[in-house]
Amino acid sequence: MKVVCFLFALLALASSLAFSYDPSPLQDFCVAINDTRSGVFVNGKFCKDPKLVTAEDFFFPSLGPGNTLNPLGSKVTPITINEILGLNTLGISLARIDFAPKGLNPPHTHPRGTEILVVLEGTLYVGFVSSNQDKNRLFTKVLNKGDVFVFPIGLIHFQQNVGNGNAVAFAGLSSQNPGVITIANALLGSNPPISDEVLAKAFQVNKLLIDYLQKLFWYNNS
Repeated sequence: MKVVCFLFALLALASSLAFSYDPSPLQDFCVAINDTRSGVFVNGKFCKDPKLVTAEDFFFPSLGPGNTLNPLGSKVTPITINEILGLNTLGISLARIDFAPKGLNPPHTHPRGTEILVVLEGTLYVGFVSSNQDKNRLFTKVLNKGDVFVFPIGLIHFQQNVGNGNAVAFAGLSSQNPGVITIANALLGSNPPISDEVLAKAFQVNKLLIDYLQKLFWYNNS
């Protein structure tokens, strides 16, 4: 009886995990296609006829350095289903992050993916904030070349270059399309703007400050 209960518990856990992330593929591949006349609809994308699939559907040429000459001093180059159609249903994606000295990948979240980051060059100060339930604890670490750090799904996190030279990191994400919400851009640069009264009360500041911040240009580094 104990064995049966244990097996049921494992099945329940497996079901929970399956519905929490991208759906598991039931075939070798399901290359995305935007032509709705010749595909099968799967979680936001249509599938290309498998007989027409080629190696090019799984390829991205030369993931080179991003341009960090911007107000943040960083550039995120994502490789998601939008860049490689063969990622459809595979539940994984990638990003390259380039940093100028003191460059910042600002606080943001990935609503559909956990991120694992590895530093290729330079020194990064990284961190994430836990949920309200955990009293919004801040977890931080200084990473050097070869170090790895994980950002749990949906939590606000950031990376900053604290070295004297350029820095490069690669991130793997547990979704074909993890999404990104940059906190400052979303709150202060939304279209149309969020009411200054709402934001002033939320941040406990004067509405004039909110008005000023909403007029600023909020750069998107991805």
